[in-house]
Amino acid sequence: MSLHQFLTVLRARFKIIVLILLATVAAIVAASLVLPKKYTATAAVVVDVNSPDPVTGTMLHAMVMPGYMATQRDIIGSDRVAQTVVKLLKLDEAPGKKEQWLEKAQGKGSLVAWLAEGLQKKLSVKPSRESNVIDISFSAVDPAFAAAVANAFAQAYIEASIELRTDPARQYARWFGEQDKALRENLEKAQARLSEHQQTYGIVASDERLDSEVTKLNDLSAQLTVIQGQAAEARSKQRSGSASSTLPEVVQNPLIHTLKTDIARQEAKLQEVAGNLGKNHPQYQRMESELASLKQRLDAETRIITSGFGTATAVGKDKEAELATAIAAQKKKLLEMRQARDQLATLQRDVDNAQKAYEGVSQRLTQSRLESRFTQSNVSVLTLASEPIEPSFPNLLLNTLAAIFLGIFGGVGAAVGLEILDRRIRSAQDVAEMLQLPMLGVIPRRKQPGRLPFLRHGPTLLLK
Repeated sequence: MSLHQFLTVLRARFKIIVLILLATVAAIVAASLVLPKKYTATAAVVVDVNSPDPVTGTMLHAMVMPGYMATQRDIIGSDRVAQTVVKLLKLDEAPGKKEQWLEKAQGKGSLVAWLAEGLQKKLSVKPSRESNVIDISFSAVDPAFAAAVANAFAQAYIEASIELRTDPARQYARWFGEQDKALRENLEKAQARLSEHQQTYGIVASDERLDSEVTKLNDLSAQLTVIQGQAAEARSKQRSGSASSTLPEVVQNPLIHTLKTDIARQEAKLQEVAGNLGKNHPQYQRMESELASLKQRLDAETRIITSGFGTATAVGKDKEAELATAIAAQKKKLLEMRQARDQLATLQRDVDNAQKAYEGVSQRLTQSRLESRFTQSNVSVLTLASEPIEPSFPNLLLNTLAAIFLGIFGGVGAAVGLEILDRRIRSAQDVAEMLQLPMLGVIPRRKQPGRLPFLRHGPTLLLK
């Protein structure tokens, strides 16, 4: 069907189109006037996502914003918030509500849940696309009730946002409290083991005692070295034999030096007397006897000095053995102290680890307790709902425009449908298409006075 044919059909079926249009408009307008009016009240809340968390100091990442706002929308429309609204407005105590619930729900479930479900059906939550504002709309027959429910949903949403934050925080605080108690006991036990170990081995906080024990060991080792050197020297002097008279101790002895001087003087006198008096002279023999006495005394003094080397050797051996024993004991003591220090370091690490774990859990416990007592929310009421003056349903103007559109659309559809069921010749083009013959000319129809131009019939056709 061409455009010309379509317009021709509309012109031919104009009455039907007008009737359907008028009927549709009349029906919808009548229904709009008869249907009960509904009023929609809207409350607006704003969600602050740009300020840091007052407890943790963290900020909401920009990438989770769309999902965050969608979550807030679902929270507002949840059963929890709706049931809170029922309790805030005391709808479950209203007269007649329980009877309606028993009649419609047959007493199944709870009255609060049934009323909350009814509120949810009339609730509309729309987050803004480019801001953090959420519109909470509620429709009802009573405008005051619609405003009250919208405001109650805003208030219940704020309370729910606080509870959704504090409830997990209370659970965390309870769990962290148990962990804090266990870790504190573990820390106390570790500190007790450390203190007991320090008292057992007499270990103080510094390493001065360990340093003094090391110094003492070094002193004993130095003394042992000196004693060993002295003993070796004494043994070598003791083994000197006939060369003992040349030892420094013998040569430098004053008595030995005096005796040697007296012997040399006596020998000189003896030689002088031997040349003058002869060896058989009594004076010579007396002097010879004195010389022999001096030599015996010199030998005795020398033996006394050399015998002291043996005594020094024996004493050196005893001292060396004593020092070796002392050094061994000191080494053992130092080794025990170092082992004790190693055990002390291990116990100290246990204390440090227990301290860190305890401090970490204690910090989380404090944070969880603060969050569980937090009564502020990042949601604020931007606009309270007020009683609407004009009803949101039915909208007479909008319904009338919709009725006109539907009436025109329905009338045109009816006209086309009737034309398909009862096809008629409306123009010369229809005749040419039907007979498949060329058109020679058109005889115009006589004009009929009083008829509209678009309602007049077309011209008469002449065919070859």
